Amino acid sequence: MNQGAAPKVSFVSLGCPKALVDSERIITRLRAEGYELARKHDGADLVIVNTCGFLDSAKQESLGAIGEAMAQNGKVIVTGCMGAEPEQIEQAYPNVLSITGPQQYESVLEAVHRAAPPLHNPHIDLLPPQGVKLTPRHYAYLKISEGCNNRCTFCIIPKLRGDLVSRPANDVLREAEKLVAAGVKELLVISQDTSAYGVDLKYETSQWKDRDVRAKFIDLARELGEFGAWVRLQYVYPYPHVDEVIALMNEGKVLPYLDIPFQHASPDVLKQMRRPAAQDKTLARIKAWREECPELALRSTFIVGFPGETDSDFQYLLDWLDEAQIDRVGCFKYESVAGATSNALDNPVPEDIKTARWNALMARQQKISAQRLKRKVGTRQQVIVDEVGPTVAKGRTRSDAPQIDGSVFLSSRRPLKVGEIVTAKIERADQYDLHGTVAGF
Repeated sequence: MNQGAAPKVSFVSLGCPKALVDSERIITRLRAEGYELARKHDGADLVIVNTCGFLDSAKQESLGAIGEAMAQNGKVIVTGCMGAEPEQIEQAYPNVLSITGPQQYESVLEAVHRAAPPLHNPHIDLLPPQGVKLTPRHYAYLKISEGCNNRCTFCIIPKLRGDLVSRPANDVLREAEKLVAAGVKELLVISQDTSAYGVDLKYETSQWKDRDVRAKFIDLARELGEFGAWVRLQYVYPYPHVDEVIALMNEGKVLPYLDIPFQHASPDVLKQMRRPAAQDKTLARIKAWREECPELALRSTFIVGFPGETDSDFQYLLDWLDEAQIDRVGCFKYESVAGATSNALDNPVPEDIKTARWNALMARQQKISAQRLKRKVGTRQQVIVDEVGPTVAKGRTRSDAPQIDGSVFLSSRRPLKVGEIVTAKIERADQYDLHGTVAGF
């Protein structure tokens, strides 16, 4: 490091949006202390790797990222979910500077200070009030709680991140207000279990502006809807009180979109998974939601090849998908994860059957997705612009979350700006995406 030059930190953020928020918090603190971000490991004073430890494949990706950082730089600090069980990292890379678990911001900063002491200059290190974001300027993830009270047999998140700890409502709303003031047009509300928000606080109220707001899913959603930004609800378990949010969608307070990780439909498999919320009446509830809000888009994830899943369980899932008509689906082949109780279950499903089921589910869902998108041809949709090109821009409708759902490819008579929300006439659809022309600004 040059004498008098600000120390440079290279950063790798792996895993889910919840981990991305952790990365943003660490980077915000480092920038406030005068550190600079480096684009490459080579030449940086140190590297921070925020790991994911949810599946074995994610752990391998994390170990690969640590190895790359060690080879290109040599001074590496590891944090995140994989850091909660550090043995594998220590074994592979005994020379990393420090290993900490998720949300351990202070420990990460202490390790950075030891490796490359800060050079703070309050006159030049001005930090934007909303902090440093790793997402584009026009959307931001808003984390409302940490941890999870559920004990799904395939999941080790509670081991890694602990039980549910919700933020007071006014704390979340203050952050949302700052983000919107800084130009954010879309707030993506995230946690491990968004609809359980506030249960640990016994839904206690906190003062926001001139009123008391309960730390409850519906109350928070209603208040977030007052900022005039798109509000997208993700990781929502289908507890009965989720029904109340549909009215907010019709009022335009939150987007007509729910991301609900159903994971399966067969009662026997769900029981083995120990999934929360009464899932036996789910189809009736989806039907009621759509009757109340016909625009509602549903996204979900499913696991195939869970131990004990029979051919009839899988057929049940396919039939359920036909009836549920979920708009967007992600599917995973079951992987055993060290520490998950599902590892002890009988009747593992062979890999070739897992693969065949994954292919069958994706083919079935592709047809459903294509049919549902076809209905939008000829309609006008609000689209938020994510990328602009010389002739075509790329954006998303209110039915699509960034990174995981489809896109709209837009042609326009005038240049578009990233973050702009336009009205588009949809002209054609394929299996996952829409194509259209800007018809209004």
